[in-house]
Amino acid sequence: MSCYFMVDTYIDKHSESGLYEEYIKEVKPIVEEYGGEYIVRSENVSHLSEKRRPDRVIVIRFPSREKLEECFNSSKYKKIMGKRISTVDSKALIVEED
Repeated sequence: MSCYFMVDTYIDKHSESGLYEEYIKEVKPIVEEYGGEYIVRSENVSHLSEKRRPDRVIVIRFPSREKLEECFNSSKYKKIMGKRISTVDSKALIVEED
C-alpha cells in the first residue's frame, strides 16, 4: 500500500538559505531512488489558519512504509539532512493508505 510523507516547512529567514536550496536539489534523486514520487512541492501555499502558516509544503508518495523508512534512514539522506535541520523548521506526517 502507498504511504505518504507530508511536511510543512517554515523557513528561518535568518539562516543561510543557500544550504536549504542545496538540500532541495540533493534530496530529490535520493527520494526517487526509493520509489518516492513528489505529488506537491511548492511555496504557493494559502493559509487557512493564523496558527499554521508554512512557507513550503511537500507531499511525497512512496510505494510502501518500508521504502519511506529506507529512504530517510539511508546513508545518502543522513549525509544531507543537516542542511535541512540547520535552516528550516519542519512539521512532518506519515499517512498510510487503508
